[in-house]
Amino acid sequence: MVTVMCAALYAVGSYVTAYIPSPWGFGQFRPAVVVPAFFAVVFGPIPAGVGAALGTLLADSVKHGYLYPGSLIAAVPGNFAGFYLMGWFLWRRFSWNRFIIISNLGLLAANLIVAVLYVFAYKVLYQNQYVGIPVEALAAVAAGLTLFWFVTMLPFVLLVTPPLIKAAVSAFPSLPHPDLIEALRKKIPGRELGASMVGPGAVLLLIALSVSFTGLGAWMVGNPTFGATTKSIIEVLCYVCGAVLSALGLYFLAGKAGGEKNEH
Repeated sequence: MVTVMCAALYAVGSYVTAYIPSPWGFGQFRPAVVVPAFFAVVFGPIPAGVGAALGTLLADSVKHGYLYPGSLIAAVPGNFAGFYLMGWFLWRRFSWNRFIIISNLGLLAANLIVAVLYVFAYKVLYQNQYVGIPVEALAAVAAGLTLFWFVTMLPFVLLVTPPLIKAAVSAFPSLPHPDLIEALRKKIPGRELGASMVGPGAVLLLIALSVSFTGLGAWMVGNPTFGATTKSIIEVLCYVCGAVLSALGLYFLAGKAGGEKNEH
């Protein structure tokens, strides 16, 4: 029942933003990842992993109007692996520091798996696209997709999931396990939260500057997997997301939110 609930909520949430694509026209903006992240913490790896896999398949298939093979080949295994691992590391072993670290690693792993499988297994092998395209160009697309998903998902998971957990615990006091109850008595450590955002933000700004002022931009314009329009979108996206993540990270590092003191 819990797994079905996770899958249904994730499918609905994913479909809401299903038509906001990545710079390549495939792969979507998906803040709904807060759903399986929440289930990973509160209910464990199986509901989170299976729910995420079924939810993404349902959302992708409804969007395309048929059972979408790209989702089966790439999104299903990636979502299952990422959120199963998140649940495995966090369920009954929860702390806010652990949550911040595992959220970063889980999202990175899940999105890397989806991106690599989508580009190389689905696009190249299944659809026979990108024939003659150098492997390094395809790898750059997979890396770009991974980065796009990671930086657009991370703030939602880190900032939205904790209030959802707290609300669920308040509504259902018998629901959480003891270590989660203990963690909820404390504030999220602002220093760790800020650092987890400043790092990706700085990387994005470096990428944006590289695209603008080095040969990377010219290479992207002349590459069929990118092109001038995609290059411009990536450039703007990196500047904007890099600035937002860096600003949020510095905000938390400065102690304006999150805090360092425990609440007992």
